[in-house]
Amino acid sequence: MYHGVTDVGNIRSNNEDVFFINEASLYCLVADGMGGAAAGEVASRIFAETAQAVFSGHDGRSEENTIARVQTTFKLANDKILKHVERHPDDQGMGCTAELLAFSEDSFIVGHVGDSRTYRLKNNALKQLTKDHSLVQEQLDQGLITPEEARQHAMRNVILRAVGVNDTVALDILKGKRHPGDLFLLCSDGLTDMVDETTVQTALCGDNNLNEKSSALIRLAKSAGGKDNVTVVLASIV
Repeated sequence: MYHGVTDVGNIRSNNEDVFFINEASLYCLVADGMGGAAAGEVASRIFAETAQAVFSGHDGRSEENTIARVQTTFKLANDKILKHVERHPDDQGMGCTAELLAFSEDSFIVGHVGDSRTYRLKNNALKQLTKDHSLVQEQLDQGLITPEEARQHAMRNVILRAVGVNDTVALDILKGKRHPGDLFLLCSDGLTDMVDETTVQTALCGDNNLNEKSSALIRLAKSAGGKDNVTVVLASIV
């Protein structure tokens, strides 16, 4: 079971986030565009369209095949965004962060680039599966700043990896076993910059359906300021 929602937020005039769900092909994604004007939205859309093509006919029978499709999606999307910039020089600097979650047999596979995130709620405990490719995360890893300082850092939106920025894309692949009752959350930083993980966990626990939980997260981000586009996708293992 899946559900996704995106919102422009309280400040921005356009939405550069894109999400896509294909339950039959066992995957979902969130992409957060960068580059300003319409360019970021174009990059996000290219990523989503590339995934649709690559995952056409995916049945999840082979974990190896699923991982290959995730890798291919990021590589092809990276190439397509770069080619778009060649044809449209005014869009120089466009790109996107991206989360792609796919299922195979009893496993999950996550492809991750940037500072959008994937979480798993298991036994009512929320765990961040991905690590941000950001300047602030690098400083956290080096012990230069505290988590509290990171949340308020003036450069917290400076990312170190994105799709469509360099000739090759440095991709994180994560995988693990999925279990009945697991709930996966894919989200753009429009959520995590506004809402702390404890509050997200509380919103995801309980008996509300996926639609209600998704909407609750959007409301929380907007109530906290809604400074960016905010997108969430939930995938529930039954």
